[in-house]
Amino acid sequence: MSRLPPLRLLTTFEAVARLGSMREAASALNVTQPAVTQALKALEDHVGAILIDRSTRPARLTETGQQLARATRDGLDLIADTIEEIRTSTGLEDQSLTVACTMGFATHWLMPRLSGFYAENPGLFVNVQVPPTDLPQIWPGTDLVLRYGRGTWKDGETLRLFDETICPVGRPALVESLLAKGEGLETAPLIHVRTVEARHWEGWTDYLARRGLPKSRGRSHIFDNYVQAVQAALDGRGLMLGWHSITDHLVADGSLKPWPDGALDLGTAYFATVAPAAAKRSPVQAFVAWLEERAGAGIVTP
Repeated sequence: MSRLPPLRLLTTFEAVARLGSMREAASALNVTQPAVTQALKALEDHVGAILIDRSTRPARLTETGQQLARATRDGLDLIADTIEEIRTSTGLEDQSLTVACTMGFATHWLMPRLSGFYAENPGLFVNVQVPPTDLPQIWPGTDLVLRYGRGTWKDGETLRLFDETICPVGRPALVESLLAKGEGLETAPLIHVRTVEARHWEGWTDYLARRGLPKSRGRSHIFDNYVQAVQAALDGRGLMLGWHSITDHLVADGSLKPWPDGALDLGTAYFATVAPAAAKRSPVQAFVAWLEERAGAGIVTP
């Protein structure tokens, strides 16, 4: 076993220790409370000691937990400070920024537009991080995160980029064939995206329920990320829930076709959250201004 646990476990533990509540930590990290509980248990297994006294309400750190909390906070601060020192010493402080987002958003929204940012800001460059989770966070060294939700994060200034809607989409031939045969969504072949940590994303079950439609009885194709799901839809394997930010350009060029009257507004949006330590950096300010211009962002107060 490695001497050090995964960074995700330590950052989750640090949030619980700092906020004093698993519920508050889950909200700040934009994960479910069971996910926080599982991370704490995994960290305890790695350390070999009880870190949280669960017999109290709210649960409190044990003496061992307090000891690890101090070390974790000091360690994360040292990592962040060292990264800033490296940036300054190598001359990158005024040239680059680091953005974290999901694989789907990076592939279908950010990267196709990034050349426009470079054209308007010669000399600057953007490091794009795609974490293995669909819940990107402000880790040490991250200047800004782009994420989906309701804008309730408290880890930095949050800008609303654009409202998000979903609509079933598929290859035009598939959509037209289903409609011609009088088949509805409940019998159509559906493409699902399912991962352990993506419970905040609405799926087909949520969509059908919100539209008052029967549960699906058609074939299911299941993938663990949105990029694979998009490719499956382009291959004609079924209908997928098309998020406007990701599939709109594919609908516009005729690669995919929306289901008639299928759009649904969930009251959610895409947001950018700027790390407090990065808010005054000129590359970050330039990138935020570019985002505002592209998406008509407005400041959201959590």
